[in-house]
Amino acid sequence: MRPRIFLLPALLFLSTISFAQDFGLSFSYFIPKNGYFSTPISPFSIRGLGVDLAPFLAVETGASLYRMSGLSIKDLPFESKSPLAGPNFTIFIPLELVFQLKGSMVEFDIKGGGFFFYGFDQRINYGNMDRAIREYENWSVANSTFSFKNKPGFGYHGGVELTVYVASQFGISFECNYLVGDSDFPLNGSYSGGSNGFETKAASFPDARIDLTGLEFSIGIIFTSGGRQGAPRRR
Repeated sequence: MRPRIFLLPALLFLSTISFAQDFGLSFSYFIPKNGYFSTPISPFSIRGLGVDLAPFLAVETGASLYRMSGLSIKDLPFESKSPLAGPNFTIFIPLELVFQLKGSMVEFDIKGGGFFFYGFDQRINYGNMDRAIREYENWSVANSTFSFKNKPGFGYHGGVELTVYVASQFGISFECNYLVGDSDFPLNGSYSGGSNGFETKAASFPDARIDLTGLEFSIGIIFTSGGRQGAPRRR
């Protein structure tokens, strides 16, 4: 638990020292597993903040605020290919180690690490939830009501980034990451329905989890305070 407790202060520290050097502003998009395409809330997406540890190695962080259209809920007694949670607002904060392959006007980065996320204004998609329950119970009709506990989540990711510098102090970046993460989302409630008759069942799913697994891709701009000139880049 200790690494999780100190994750956010570490990110804030790195962000503070990075703004004195170089930084990037990006538009990040997320395609979740069994979910709906999600978009950033501009301009609340700042990525690529970090410091160089060595000429080809850096630590980076940042933050993106997403409008998640829909996310999957896993570890239920039934499955659904449609999202069962959302829409919501999700803050996403990565912390990653970056291996940098630098040229005079082009850079290719290989990166990986962990991330923190938290969904605000969380909701249940009852349309998809009721359909999943109908299939699970083999009913013709079902209506459900659940309460939930929304909690922060953690995960890991890996990806690549290509940056093309169109000037000594300005570049365009293209990034793609695969995310695997989840957060506890225990559900309690009941559902009613049937085919020939009508019945009500109590339901408790204490192991339910929001699934933040999927593909994130970003398009951004990089501002380099010291210019390229073959020097290590910090952004």
